[in-house]
Amino acid sequence: MRASTRPRTHHTPRTRVRAALTILATLTSVALTTVPAPAAQADTAAGTHLTGTLSDGAAWIADVPARWNGTLLLFSHGFGPTVARDAPSDDVRTELLAEGYAMAGSSYDPRGSMWALNSAERDQFATLDAVTARIGAPRRTLAVGQSMGGLVNAQIARDGAGRIDGALGLCGLVAGGTDLDNYQLDAEYALARLLVPGKGIDLVRFGSADDAAATAEQLTDAVTAAQSTPQGRARIALAAAFLNLPAWAPGKDRPAPTDWADQEDQQYAWFAQGILAFVEGGRYAVEQSVGGNNSWNQGVDYARLLAGSVHAPQVRALYRAAGLDLGADLASLNRGASITADPGAVRAAQRTSSAGQGLGMPLLDVHTIADNLVPVEQERQFGERVRAAGDDALLRQAYVERQGHCTFTTAETVAALHALEHRVTGGHWDDAATPAALQKSATALGLDGAAYVPYRPARLTVGRDRPAHPTHH
Repeated sequence: MRASTRPRTHHTPRTRVRAALTILATLTSVALTTVPAPAAQADTAAGTHLTGTLSDGAAWIADVPARWNGTLLLFSHGFGPTVARDAPSDDVRTELLAEGYAMAGSSYDPRGSMWALNSAERDQFATLDAVTARIGAPRRTLAVGQSMGGLVNAQIARDGAGRIDGALGLCGLVAGGTDLDNYQLDAEYALARLLVPGKGIDLVRFGSADDAAATAEQLTDAVTAAQSTPQGRARIALAAAFLNLPAWAPGKDRPAPTDWADQEDQQYAWFAQGILAFVEGGRYAVEQSVGGNNSWNQGVDYARLLAGSVHAPQVRALYRAAGLDLGADLASLNRGASITADPGAVRAAQRTSSAGQGLGMPLLDVHTIADNLVPVEQERQFGERVRAAGDDALLRQAYVERQGHCTFTTAETVAALHALEHRVTGGHWDDAATPAALQKSATALGLDGAAYVPYRPARLTVGRDRPAHPTHH
């Protein structure tokens, strides 16, 4: 283990965090002011681009190649501006159009929150109706979803039997909105209570996007200051464990399994990139969508929560090296845990922002193993729910050895789609969704490489199933 006094030469640039806050505010502004385009059609030698508007004001778009292979892809976009998209990236769109696929997708309702789960699934099905009315019934329809759209996609995979033939999820937020807000709350709470005790930082029920941004900046400043001491680094590692934050950051070599100091250093790198700005901005959007706070920590046993984390050995080692009493910090967290949920918000999130209650079609989920925004552990949580519903034969999950959120190559995405088609066409997965088969398929495309690997995610560190006596606090 490296000495805990190893010098750190980098600190969080406040400009980087403020830039993240500015980006988030801009995204919010765009999302709330986007006006859907009127119905239109543009034809080129390569194909046709269609646009239209749904009854709730959502915009939809579609791209149909000149030589359509009969398969329509219904794409659900992630968290951000409620602007219609029909592919995960421009490069993926170009490749799939060249292979003959048609693509469509909606903005979701632009008049609400960027956490548009109140309308997303409905708008996707309405988009399917609008597009097929223009181009005719496809031979096959496959749903594809990315990030928050991966949650929408899982809902479509649950509800769309008879209309959708199969689904592909990319870096999907499949554990749902309440698990997301709960484990993020644990991390935010640990940072606030242990790094800036007595400051009264608001963690839930934000009145505005500015309130969320202020909390993000306060917490990020606290992390920046704490990184300069062994005690601060140990506490950052504790909060990172609650956040399910990977210990492998972009541009860095993957740390050794017991190099605890380097692991924390790379977790800090995620914080330095402004992750808390997006966490708090996302919380504000969820609260807008579900009508209140759907997260709680009253009754959470933080010692037990840490014990279930894959990062527990790292945290214990850093606390020992820093001469800190981990038990005392965990007891302090237990004593102060008093945040309760709003019952209506919990019910709304369960209704609109959950998945895993069953599958009506084959679903292949793909995830990077070091995802900072939607931890790969969400796949474990989702898979257990699908298995509990008795639908595990329909689900396959595959993993890419890379850092970052949704950082798939075009080849990895297209190969996953081909594996899903194998299951839909033949009625069996066979070995099409295995790491070796996906890697071979992606490499054979000759595009931009692939890194499919065998992998089993750890359990999601979340520590609760339902709130006890959820009342306003």
